[in-house]
Amino acid sequence: MSELEPRESMDYDVVVVGGGPAGLSAAIRLKQINPDFTVVVVEKGSEVGAHILSGVVIDPIGLDKLLPGWREDATRPLTVQVHEDQFHFLGETSAYKLPNAMMPPMLNNHGNFVGSLANLCRWLAVKAEELGVEIYPGFAAAELLYGDTGEVVGVATGDMGVGRDGKPKDSFTRGMELRGKYTLFAEGARGSLSKQIIAKYNLDAGKEPQKYGIGIKELWQIDPAKHRPGLVQHSFGWPLDSHTGGGSFLYHIEDNQVAVGFVLHLNYKNPTLSPFDEFQRWKQHPSVRNTFVGGKRIAYGARALTEGGWQSAPKVAFPGGALLGCAAGFINVPRIKGTHNAMLSGIEAAEAAAQAVAAGRAHDELSAYDAGWRDGPIGKDLKPVRNAKPLWSKYGTFVGMSLAGLDMWTNTFGFSLFGTMSHGKPDYATLKLLSEVTPIVYPKPDGVISFDKLSSVFLSNTNHEEDQPIHLRLADPKIPVEKNLPLYGEPARLYCPAGVYEIVYGDEATKADPRFVINAQNCVHCKTCDIKDPAQNITWTTPEGGGGPNYPNM
Repeated sequence: MSELEPRESMDYDVVVVGGGPAGLSAAIRLKQINPDFTVVVVEKGSEVGAHILSGVVIDPIGLDKLLPGWREDATRPLTVQVHEDQFHFLGETSAYKLPNAMMPPMLNNHGNFVGSLANLCRWLAVKAEELGVEIYPGFAAAELLYGDTGEVVGVATGDMGVGRDGKPKDSFTRGMELRGKYTLFAEGARGSLSKQIIAKYNLDAGKEPQKYGIGIKELWQIDPAKHRPGLVQHSFGWPLDSHTGGGSFLYHIEDNQVAVGFVLHLNYKNPTLSPFDEFQRWKQHPSVRNTFVGGKRIAYGARALTEGGWQSAPKVAFPGGALLGCAAGFINVPRIKGTHNAMLSGIEAAEAAAQAVAAGRAHDELSAYDAGWRDGPIGKDLKPVRNAKPLWSKYGTFVGMSLAGLDMWTNTFGFSLFGTMSHGKPDYATLKLLSEVTPIVYPKPDGVISFDKLSSVFLSNTNHEEDQPIHLRLADPKIPVEKNLPLYGEPARLYCPAGVYEIVYGDEATKADPRFVINAQNCVHCKTCDIKDPAQNITWTTPEGGGGPNYPNM
């Protein structure tokens, strides 16, 4: 591969990596400011929206700022407003509805919209192209390009047609260099290039470790008699114990569909826990199961999400570019929302970049964007809830959630009883040894309400070119069997929601000759392995562009 011909190069004012709400908002805002700006968006999914997954309840503040007349647009994808907001605490067979009056005002969902974030992004892509933005789906930004003084000057898309052995096939096509005066990274949580940028420029210096969760979602077509458009339900408690953070969502959207999912905080301690199976078990709860009886599961997916918030957000500007949205960690965990902040960050970064380009600058630091977000609407959204996650993690569900609620109430009046708390350990360092826990035994799926991983991955329409290098790379191939298996039971086989990782034995009866197998074809690009592996031995890299899930309207 060292003798390959040089890549072709294209120059732009601004290069945007990622066709999600943050990246598309940035591209649209740039063209709104100056139609003559040259702007390109590169998206690794086969189409815009193919890799987009979220609950989703959307606070429209970002949309209102970007496209003020969107509510009058007949083509808008968001049409269902929240009209009923419910919070439940679950016991094993019981459910207790919490009074809405006791919930902090910032958790109120009335006036928000439910629907498909993937479809919202498809709609935003149309708006962007109408303004002259170039969008290239199916091309993964695989490499950072640097200038002579270490500044980012763009990205290179991955080569296509490379075999498993790393050698070019007959179908080989060289990647492209997309060079910009500024490059904006909107890759979502744990983006592969964003991760490199944070490390290179030490952007997380002095910050708390970033925290993560894994969100697993299904889309169901349910009995019309049970459908209540605009009903939003959240729950916490069972099936998780009091020391494991997470909860569920169930949103009644359009067309007799419900979006249902489970978010589990990745600082859990028991290595035998399986987020996927906790979700399947939760659907069997008496207060939940009836919603799905007589219905049909039509889509499945999973994605990691950032949960560190205010105290974990890195410096978001660096020489030549900026981090946007979930790449910067702008999710509000108690509100279970990030789209509004993603869009606002795209707008703010675009305005800073536009000002810089207009002034004749290039490849320097967009300091106005970095300096402004904490005092703007993003910071005002994240700061009041900054202690919710650490309180939950430190004191458990019952005490921690109560204290978090109290803290959010006092923040309504501008002060906190706790200051700004620390998150503690990074998520990969929280697992206990296998010898220290009671293994969790999960019930077998019934194939009606609960399902297995492989049938679920089938619904995600995941596909990768089989003959390509494995994009899940091990720093040391020996660690899974020699270290992770005896110490933790190799948790990758459980935390992965797509059955990518397996331990296969030469003799199943005696558990002799174990081998670590990577089924990269199954990968839904959730990034959980890159986050939770206790040895930090797995690195998620971009596969060939267009590979991965193909979500319809998640």
